[in-house]
Amino acid sequence: MVSSPHEAMHRIIQQDPGVFVRVARANGIPFADIVTSKEMPTDLTENHPLERRVDSLLRIYTSDSESYLLAVEAQRKKDEDKAASWAYYLSYLYSKYRIPPVLVVVCEDRATAEWAAGPFDIGPEEWSALTLRPIVLGPDNVPVFTTPEQAARDIPMTVLSAILHHRDPEIRAILKALVLALRDLQDRDESAAEHFVELTAQGLGKGPYADLWRELVAIDTSFFVSPLSEGIREEGRIEGREEGREEGREEGREEGRAEATAEAILHLLTRRGIALPTPARDRITSCTDLPTLDRWFDRAITATTADDVFAGDAGDPGDS
Repeated sequence: MVSSPHEAMHRIIQQDPGVFVRVARANGIPFADIVTSKEMPTDLTENHPLERRVDSLLRIYTSDSESYLLAVEAQRKKDEDKAASWAYYLSYLYSKYRIPPVLVVVCEDRATAEWAAGPFDIGPEEWSALTLRPIVLGPDNVPVFTTPEQAARDIPMTVLSAILHHRDPEIRAILKALVLALRDLQDRDESAAEHFVELTAQGLGKGPYADLWRELVAIDTSFFVSPLSEGIREEGRIEGREEGREEGREEGREEGRAEATAEAILHLLTRRGIALPTPARDRITSCTDLPTLDRWFDRAITATTADDVFAGDAGDPGDS
């Protein structure tokens, strides 16, 4: 069954093929700049019952007037039958279009990425009739972007980085940088920003960091009309944020963000089963200092008691 993370891994390159070129160059493979690209039919089935379908297929037009086919496969685990399928894809594409094909395999798992790199020799041991050499994008060769400035310079790459590094310690920093970059993008292109929000959620699948992404979206981009945020935000903070946006008042936006952050902390602690005494709840809801609230949110991700949220801060749980 095709999963959401599987779809996201190849769709981000389908949307911005330049991600592939930038990663390839970072790994010493000098592909030319892409001028434009064209989506191609992904169905490689012949006129018989066997169905063969590549995940994404693009025709790439480059700055040096060359053209090639970019076949993108998302691979989440080893599959010994894949070498034969991939060889078929490339042979079929070259036979049909007479355009050089390139196979890119996107892997979120390091062991899978190492296996997918091949090379795969097809033929008897004495003589390989065909050698398959995919270009693999995985956790070890896709850059980690952990600052909003880095993320803003290449949002598609940051989305791919988040998807492929979701098991790594850097994932929290990647997601925080990405959500801030998307908040700025929203001011220029709301539909593009929301698309990247949803694609990131799709790529993260299920688990603690998928939950973290939803919480970050609720805090920093709750003005998106998005299924991710609609279930978390409530009428009061929507009004504050909408007022700040419509009237252009930074004060209104900051107040809305503080309220949203406080509610996200309470929501996260409740979902994690952490008991919240009334003094602790009041301290969170009455706080208006965003850096403090952000610090508490970070602690709430791993806290085992309400006191852990406030560890190291001055005052007792009843202070605001």
